[in-house]
Amino acid sequence: QVQLVESGGGLVQLGGSLRLSCAAPGFTLGDYAIGWFRQAPGKEREGVSCISSSDGRIYYADSVKGRFTISRDNAKNTVDLQMNSLIPEDTAVYYCAADSRPVGDYYCSGSPALYDYWGQGTQVTVSS
Repeated sequence: QVQLVESGGGLVQLGGSLRLSCAAPGFTLGDYAIGWFRQAPGKEREGVSCISSSDGRIYYADSVKGRFTISRDNAKNTVDLQMNSLIPEDTAVYYCAADSRPVGDYYCSGSPALYDYWGQGTQVTVSS
């Protein structure tokens, strides 16, 4: 059973920063495209960022471009999301997910429907 675990969420003030981390004990994240998603109350889950297995493709939603950075640490077997200049609209539960399809090394998608392994989520709250 593949299980992803998110950490690093919390409460931060407007303009602050948080670093989320996605880990997967017993599962090599480096072999898969990994995505970060978020879901605010009453809204659909949306793609925030993704990174292909080779790191050759990286995607950011327009709403986070220039503020968020996704990266892999293969030595630690994690995929991190550095979030800077946070705004109240970033408040949501953040999830990481893995795409187990054989999509190759240079593909990742921002669509949550294409991911099949998910973490339990971590809450990010940005106060104004």
